[in-house]
Amino acid sequence: MSDMMIQSASTVFERELRRLVAEERNHIAQVLVGGHSIKTIEEYREAVGKIAALDMVIDLCGDVQTIVNKTL
Repeated sequence: MSDMMIQSASTVFERELRRLVAEERNHIAQVLVGGHSIKTIEEYREAVGKIAALDMVIDLCGDVQTIVNKTL
């Protein structure tokens, strides 16, 4: 596989990963804001923790892209 194909596949992978993570984050946030599925403080904390974790994944994607750009 050529370097260009690998780079293209990597770019597509990153874009799709970011999209899916953002969609999941938004879904959890909507559930949290709606309050319909959150019955206990533990469920609230779990939802907030998931949002924080997904935000971290998005940040890490940016960090990885910076590292990759420096090596190319």
